[in-house]
Amino acid sequence: MKKFLFVCVLLISVFGFSQEKKDSIPKWKIMGQFTFLLNQSTFTNWKAGGDNTIAGNMAINYDFNYKKGNWNWDNRIITVYGLSNFKDAGLRKTGDRFEYNSLLGLRSNKYWFFSFFLNFKTQYTRGFDYKKTPILPISDLFSPAYLSFGPGMLWKRSDNITINIAPATSRFTFVSDEFSGKYGVDPGENVKFALGFSLSAYFNFKITDNITMQNIIAMYSNYLNKAQNVDLDYQAKFSIDVNKYMTVDILFHTLIDDNASSKIQFKDIFGLGLKYIFHKK
Repeated sequence: MKKFLFVCVLLISVFGFSQEKKDSIPKWKIMGQFTFLLNQSTFTNWKAGGDNTIAGNMAINYDFNYKKGNWNWDNRIITVYGLSNFKDAGLRKTGDRFEYNSLLGLRSNKYWFFSFFLNFKTQYTRGFDYKKTPILPISDLFSPAYLSFGPGMLWKRSDNITINIAPATSRFTFVSDEFSGKYGVDPGENVKFALGFSLSAYFNFKITDNITMQNIIAMYSNYLNKAQNVDLDYQAKFSIDVNKYMTVDILFHTLIDDNASSKIQFKDIFGLGLKYIFHKK
């Protein structure tokens, strides 16, 4: 079932590209960015201590948006994977995320659209809690995986400024048998259904000619269980362009989800890396 849903998401993307080839009028706007960040720390007779470390982080942001008449269909894929190699501890993940967003809108007036959105997110490989002995697995591919969708209203000022409100959002949480009983899924079950209020927003703007800030916000309140506990997923990314192919990226990522953890989750990544931007209009 979970693999079937994942394949469906990919087929939507493939369908979009096939439509572009059949139509001589360009209605698709395609843009993507590949970034590879690398950092290294080495210590020799360093009295303050420290472990030799090599870390690499690969990220791909891929947008393919369709416009025709009053119809607007925005699609975005965000995928990140990173590893660190510690001299004593070996390989550990520093990033692991796959997310697909699809937002279909029918124009109501200048900036407002009747909308329907779909969001799917998971990770690629197993995750572990290294603070416990023995080391315990805490996640895996499709465990957890989240699928959310629902109708709503979209306010879209431009491709870089959007807010979508969906007061009747269905959300499914999937886990394997190994992680049954976690991430809000009842023991002995593999799927948990929720119905609630969703708000998502995207803001991307230039601070200076070579500094860009990207904000991605997603909030969710489950009507069926502790509606006052609002889940929050917020990503802020600063990109400082050194030249056409080099960038300094600073990423802050905050998660609040009491089904996954009773504490606020926070991650930041800083690095100098290579980038490649491709686009087609």
